[in-house]
Amino acid sequence: MKSLSVFSFLIFFIISPFVIKAQDKDPKPPSTGEEFEKKYQQNIKKERLHGVYIPKDLVDAFVQLNILIDKGSQSKFKNMEESAAVKKLHFSFGRWITHNWSLYPGSRYSHYVKSIGIHHPEEMASFTILMYHRYLNKKKLDVKGYMEDFKKKREEAKKEKLKKGKVLETFKRKRKN
Repeated sequence: MKSLSVFSFLIFFIISPFVIKAQDKDPKPPSTGEEFEKKYQQNIKKERLHGVYIPKDLVDAFVQLNILIDKGSQSKFKNMEESAAVKKLHFSFGRWITHNWSLYPGSRYSHYVKSIGIHHPEEMASFTILMYHRYLNKKKLDVKGYMEDFKKKREEAKKEKLKKGKVLETFKRKRKN
């Protein structure tokens, strides 16, 4: 019994430096805006993040999704009504896109979607799901029309939020000349 505990003790000290070294290689989340921006700039240039291929644009995303999703699942998805497809799959398929294509920390795909005008990762995922649905159904993607509607909805939501807001305090500052 004593030899087993000595053996365990030795194994621990032999293996622990490797475990600690492996943990050092784990990426730590950026703690400042500068660190985040530096990491973001690195990520948007990479073809792969964490071993996962990151599409460069919407067409590349469709190619990857066609490879990743079996024909039966594509058919079920294709036959769903457009808005239902986005709503039903946002918390499953959308989460997969958000996580695997690194939409929160930044990736070349998220950078591409930001260039279109969508900045929040959850909205990027919904956009991707909708466009993929249209693509499978051979409908016109109409990204420009989607963006116009998207911007209108964002502005309306912003106005509603401001209407419901409450002024906490008002004051005037004296200006130094």
